[in-house]
Amino acid sequence: MLGKLTVRNVRRSARDYLVYVITMTFVTALMFAFNSIIFSPDIRERVDMVGVMAALVGLATFFIVIIVAWLINYMVRFMLERRSREFGTYLLLGLKKKEITRLYLQENMLMGMGAFVLGLLLGVLLQQILMAVLYAMLQTDYDLHLEFNGWCIFTTVCCYGGCYLLALFRCKGRFKRMNICDLMNVGSKNEEVHESHERAKQWLLPLSVIFLVLFGLWLFFGGRIDGWNGGSIIGFIVGLVLVIYLFYIGLASSIVCYIRGDGKGIYRGQNLFLLRQLSSKIKTMRFTMGTITALFMLAFLGSTVAMMFGDYQNKILGEKFPFDVQVYSGDVEDDFSLELGVIGEMCETKEIYPYHIYTDGTAQVNAWLYTHLKEFGNLYTTPEGEPDVKELAERDDGCYCEFDTYMQLSDYNRLRKMLGYRQIVLGENEYAIHMKKRVLGETGDFSRHLRVKGKSGELAFSGYHTEPFSQDGHNGGDYVIVVPDRACELTPYYSELAVDIEGEAPAGLGERLDNLDKKDVYSYLDWSDNEEDEEDEETSETDTQKGEEKKSSADEIVGDEMSGPNNSCCGSDAIITYAAVNLVRDNVIPEVKYMISSIVFPCFYIGLVFVCVALTVLSVQQLSDSAKYKFRYGVLGKMGLSRREVAGVIRRQLIAYYLCPAAFAAVIAGIIALFISRKFIFYTGVETEVFQYFGMSFLLFCGVYVLYFVTTYVQFRQNVENVD
Repeated sequence: MLGKLTVRNVRRSARDYLVYVITMTFVTALMFAFNSIIFSPDIRERVDMVGVMAALVGLATFFIVIIVAWLINYMVRFMLERRSREFGTYLLLGLKKKEITRLYLQENMLMGMGAFVLGLLLGVLLQQILMAVLYAMLQTDYDLHLEFNGWCIFTTVCCYGGCYLLALFRCKGRFKRMNICDLMNVGSKNEEVHESHERAKQWLLPLSVIFLVLFGLWLFFGGRIDGWNGGSIIGFIVGLVLVIYLFYIGLASSIVCYIRGDGKGIYRGQNLFLLRQLSSKIKTMRFTMGTITALFMLAFLGSTVAMMFGDYQNKILGEKFPFDVQVYSGDVEDDFSLELGVIGEMCETKEIYPYHIYTDGTAQVNAWLYTHLKEFGNLYTTPEGEPDVKELAERDDGCYCEFDTYMQLSDYNRLRKMLGYRQIVLGENEYAIHMKKRVLGETGDFSRHLRVKGKSGELAFSGYHTEPFSQDGHNGGDYVIVVPDRACELTPYYSELAVDIEGEAPAGLGERLDNLDKKDVYSYLDWSDNEEDEEDEETSETDTQKGEEKKSSADEIVGDEMSGPNNSCCGSDAIITYAAVNLVRDNVIPEVKYMISSIVFPCFYIGLVFVCVALTVLSVQQLSDSAKYKFRYGVLGKMGLSRREVAGVIRRQLIAYYLCPAAFAAVIAGIIALFISRKFIFYTGVETEVFQYFGMSFLLFCGVYVLYFVTTYVQFRQNVENVD
């Protein structure tokens, strides 16, 4: 008999909590799909840095498991409370508490197993989609095929099953402590609404709003994230959490006070009914509403970060590596015979061009950039705003070479021709500067502060050029000064090789070049904190972002007053940085895309799961109360409201209930997202409107939001209008 009862209850629960079952199915599918990426043998064979993706997806899974465990625990407890009278009746009929406990646990396990099996089937489809996207990033064709990895399934089962078992174990302990009286009264306890000190509590609402306004103003006009320490960050998080939870206390009390004070709008239409419904629901669910708001906020931010890096990948990455192959050598006598041998062996070449980068022994451009770019703040300036020669001499960040970098016009035009750019013309007494568009946009025209000396006098400035030109340590770091051939007294500084090849470069070309026995090799990839990493032959960059721009005069800083990182550099790029001795465009771009996808995928993963979990709680709360609302809406019908008008009241109730945490989360996340978007655009040079990333995240959120809302609305109306 208990077996039949279990099956009947599972069917009923699956119908009543359909949104919950769908969410758990989707979460299982996402877990399986993302786990399949990190355990895929094909990916491991093709990508050397698969551990980065595995680590970040694993970290995302850790947070997701915590939230999913909270959801399952919340739902198991919630369903227990809703069915408490039923279980109390079973006890009165003579069933043992142990039997009822086993019955309830079996029901939840069966429902969870059903969602898990459906999730695996959906996960196979998502796996193919994710694999196709990832292979496209790696510029490799992907043949659709099913892939069931034992470790992938085992990890998914452990994450999903662990959450369920933990929730059921806690529920079992709680159920054992309850008697018949507790079971009969637990439902009515949840309906009790205590109102006390409402006039005092209502002030928490404006205080929360004022805090958010002040926080936004401070963040955009006075905040310095680089100056934060651990204590500041913890304090900010604690303050934000308090504001989120206190906001709902203040909101519920404000609605109560508005009703008590006979506000002008309460008697219009069904406003009084709706306000009472909303205030009572917020009061009984204020902690849950705060948690849902936090989940929405994190989902917004996760999606925004994913949009940022995805946009960088689409707009900037191709410009970072304009040459098919480019090789650096610190030895000015290097003829690149080893590299040319490897290149000639592995591919056909259309054009080969070795050349030199020169220097005049001064560092006036370096000094100007070090003292004016916001990346460096006032690190290299004196209190009077002048260049700090001592700090400049002791610098070891590797952003710029020891001396300014020059290029002869003939070499420059030859490289421009290789890239398809229009060649430039300089007079005998003119010079030009080629620099990154991002850097020029920050510094503006600073040519009046430079003194470029030629053999026959000072050269006049001709103009700036900002086309993509491989300026992360090859053709200078951020900039190179272009002068007519033999117009200045220049010394070869380091050697470069640019190669234009036929078709695409073979997959192993970059690795073969890196494995050549050369002592001056350095390479690094730093896409997060830009911390130093001096392993083997790597040289890293330390990104320093300190304060606001300081103005100074750097007419001429002579190189012999400085001792820096000699003739290797990497530029001042922050957030995403890649510099290497050997750059093979067709090898590097897929590698960097994979690294960027290691951030994009987990952020979308977290965002989707958090949104679904939060909306599930909102939906289940409303649908579970449909029996109670059925009576209330029946009263409205007897008072003269038509069926269409009752449907309108239902719609307005659900909109207010759904919109409250979503709108509040959008405001908080919007402030933070706009700030980090502005910083991201500034430091990466992506030409995007600052509102675009958050706007796209918001639209994605609205798509999922509308789907859950419509599902809840349709099912809610059916429950309310159903006639027994």
